[in-house]
Amino acid sequence: MTGKQRKQFWSAVHAVLIIAAMFVMLVPILWIFLAAFKSHVDVYQLKLFFTPTLENFGTVFDDPYRLGEKLFNSTVVALVTVVIAIPIATLAAYSFSRFRLVGETAMLVVILATQFLPAVVIILPFFIMFRDIGLLDTRLGLILVNLAIVMPFAIWMIKGFIDGIPLDTEEAAMVDGSSRLQVIWNIVLPMAAPGLLTSGIFCFIIAWNEFLFALILTNKDAVTLPIGLALFKGEEGDLWNLLSAAGIIIMAPMFVLALMIRKYFVQGMTMGAVR
Repeated sequence: MTGKQRKQFWSAVHAVLIIAAMFVMLVPILWIFLAAFKSHVDVYQLKLFFTPTLENFGTVFDDPYRLGEKLFNSTVVALVTVVIAIPIATLAAYSFSRFRLVGETAMLVVILATQFLPAVVIILPFFIMFRDIGLLDTRLGLILVNLAIVMPFAIWMIKGFIDGIPLDTEEAAMVDGSSRLQVIWNIVLPMAAPGLLTSGIFCFIIAWNEFLFALILTNKDAVTLPIGLALFKGEEGDLWNLLSAAGIIIMAPMFVLALMIRKYFVQGMTMGAVR
């Protein structure tokens, strides 16, 4: 083959691979979307044309499923986790980025190492501790657990973004009389905003989708959406039409966030990679 033919061949191969990957990713989502509007009978039949119904979305919010309570718990836990984690992680990341601390490398390694601990290893200590202090089956308990999960990730991620901000701009502002806090507020935060937004989104997704800790540490009052999916069972087996409707409700915030912040998300993902 000539050089032009070879280039066209590999372009066609890339296009086929991309289409195949999109097919693998989108078909399950399409199946869930269609099943959410099917009746219990239609969901077991491979029909693209059927009479759609909204009954499933109403059923999941009624007894005994009461998905609205799970939705409220997941929203509160995820939002509060992000609101607390991002400011603290930003200050910690700024300290690691701009100051020379005693044992700095060791602290960063320890923070990173916590991400490699399997959740199943530390769930029992959390359970015993929360049982003793009365935080089992509470939203506060889940928030504390999620903070322990997302904080190391957020610190490392935000530190990468702050490292990419020129130090000269901060030094110039301090020469002009700005305090360290004013520099952080007026210079660092605006310049690192895409990175902070990206970190916040990842933290929200982690807290929103967290399953194992919520499964062990909750029972009734603080059950979240991922745990609520296990309720959709009946004498006839899994209620796939209700599961699909609940799945759409769980995925909807992720799609909305992606549409709202896609420009800042890409900017944030690339910002920390440039030095």
